[in-house]
Amino acid sequence: MKTDYLELYTDYLISGNGYATATGLSAMMGNEISHDQVTRFLSKNEFTSKYLWKKVKSTVREVESDDACLIFDDTVQEKKWTDESEMMCWHFDHTVGKSVRGINMLNALYYSKDVSIPIAFEIIKKPTKFSDIKTRQEKRKSEITKNELMRDMIQTTINNQLKFRYILMDTWFSAKENFEFIVKKQKHFIAALKSNRLFATSLDNKHQGAFQRVDKLELSDKQSIRGYLKGYDKEVLLVRRVFTNKDGSTGILNLVCSDITLEGSHVSAIYEKRWKVEEFYKSIKHNSALAKSPTKTIRTQSNHIFMAVYSFFKLECLKIKHHLNHFALRMKLLVKANQVSFMELQKLKSA
Repeated sequence: MKTDYLELYTDYLISGNGYATATGLSAMMGNEISHDQVTRFLSKNEFTSKYLWKKVKSTVREVESDDACLIFDDTVQEKKWTDESEMMCWHFDHTVGKSVRGINMLNALYYSKDVSIPIAFEIIKKPTKFSDIKTRQEKRKSEITKNELMRDMIQTTINNQLKFRYILMDTWFSAKENFEFIVKKQKHFIAALKSNRLFATSLDNKHQGAFQRVDKLELSDKQSIRGYLKGYDKEVLLVRRVFTNKDGSTGILNLVCSDITLEGSHVSAIYEKRWKVEEFYKSIKHNSALAKSPTKTIRTQSNHIFMAVYSFFKLECLKIKHHLNHFALRMKLLVKANQVSFMELQKLKSA
């Protein structure tokens, strides 16, 4: 019987609690497979976004709907001690406000009927080295921007005839080129805006150049106003969100939506689904061992990342079947492992 290393490795990531190593997987299997076999599996294959779609497609077809959301976002996983390469290099992490050394991933998460499925991903690579004029330090850059990658991924989903209506994005992707591309593909966008974006409240104001910063507009929570973003021709809906931060301060989020038929409350409710991508990141980092692999080469590192993403999908399928979230499922496995370990300890003590 041929070993399905893909399923075996991802089950190992889900059930394990430490670093994911070829030796560890071999030991878990009672040395029925060698660590060399696992290493060859990670080294010789190339698991891509296209292959991810092949694996998740049948499940997507079961849950897809015309009003589904496609959520785009990127994440940085810091790996301080791993050797630098075009993939394992310095990326700006907006969560900490500085550049860190590690992995940068762009992800497309499909959300429909309370099910989250990763349908595409791209690992950001920076093969081109250059010298910064100001600091004279050597830096790296990508050959294609994340915005261009996102548009390519959207086109692929359309080619795959995926059903969805809204594309949700943060401020990083709120570019005119993205808005024009999405609308041209007969989809709608809901995106967060930086506070300094300029907005005209009427067509006359637009023609007269009477734009004002979105953060200067007097809007209450979930209130909407139609108008025009500077640099983008079509009329849009601007929606204000006001919320209380953990420290008690007041936060403001400005959203722009291409579907001008919606109410502000409806736009807010749809955009709240973007939180699902944060749950995705939390799960792949804590439940799928994203950063817990000592792999050394670009190929093996990329394949391990694919395995972590695919492990999330497997956990999502288990969530549907057993009505437990990813962390509850993992806790159930951990309790069972502790029970087995405890019983084995008792046997060793009585021997």
